[in-house]
Amino acid sequence: MSGTTVIRAAALVAMTALAAGCQSTGTDEAAAPAGSSTPAAPSADPEAAPAVTTSPVSSPSPATAANTVAVCSTVDKLIITKSKEIAAGSASATRRELTPEQINAEVKSDLADLADDVRGQAARATDPEIKALITATAKQIDAGADSATPVKWLSSTFVGIPQRLSEQCRV
Repeated sequence: MSGTTVIRAAALVAMTALAAGCQSTGTDEAAAPAGSSTPAAPSADPEAAPAVTTSPVSSPSPATAANTVAVCSTVDKLIITKSKEIAAGSASATRRELTPEQINAEVKSDLADLADDVRGQAARATDPEIKALITATAKQIDAGADSATPVKWLSSTFVGIPQRLSEQCRV
């Protein structure tokens, strides 16, 4: 894969994830109630972490609900911000004439930073299901950072993370 192809792929993936993250994450009357979920489709990517499913539970307390909203919102913002950074880095890589290996190293670093930030939000979560969801998300992002081809991982796995979070990270 040429350097230009890698750069374009990284930018496209980052923008796709950004667009998915910008979708409405507010409460929706048609949305599934808290604690319910539909199993995620299995990923063809062997480096992808397993999808997290949750089971129905009683209604959270107002404090837990407020914490969940704050944690989920912060994770969304982290993913959007990092997606923008990856897209900007991809554009910059063109000007700097980076090799595919250098681009992969930058993407790995960005993903490792994002995983650490997401893990920090998991530690803040008071709802055990949300904590498990955010922890699994951090592990999934770690898998991308550890991938031999993080740009490929972005297009196969990362793009699904914002959608899954918007479906499952709710009060």
